[in-house]
Amino acid sequence: MEMNNSLGSWAFILGVLIAIIAGLAAGSLDVITTGYMAVVLVVLGLVVGFLNIGAKQVTDFLIAAIALVAVGAANLATIPMIGAYLASMVMYLAAFVAPAALIVALKAIYNTARTPAA
Repeated sequence: MEMNNSLGSWAFILGVLIAIIAGLAAGSLDVITTGYMAVVLVVLGLVVGFLNIGAKQVTDFLIAAIALVAVGAANLATIPMIGAYLASMVMYLAAFVAPAALIVALKAIYNTARTPAA
């Protein structure tokens, strides 16, 4: 169990770092590299969703994921000088968090559906 916690923690840290660095490199990455970055972030997000989020953190995590998506809907690119970098970072963070949110939401639905109504 300790190995899973360690792996999940490292996956989270690595995912956030990759998202931030890729966001700062906005515009200088080619399409193929951008695609590989997205795939790595999705895989790391799945690992985080399976290993890191327990039953007590489900609501907080899903609310935070919704907030991240809402920030992504804002037109950050219009902010002078840093907008493109912010928009790119949020896009990569969303690519990381969305798969984790999917797994957490599916686990929550499963846990809710498997217990009979009172």
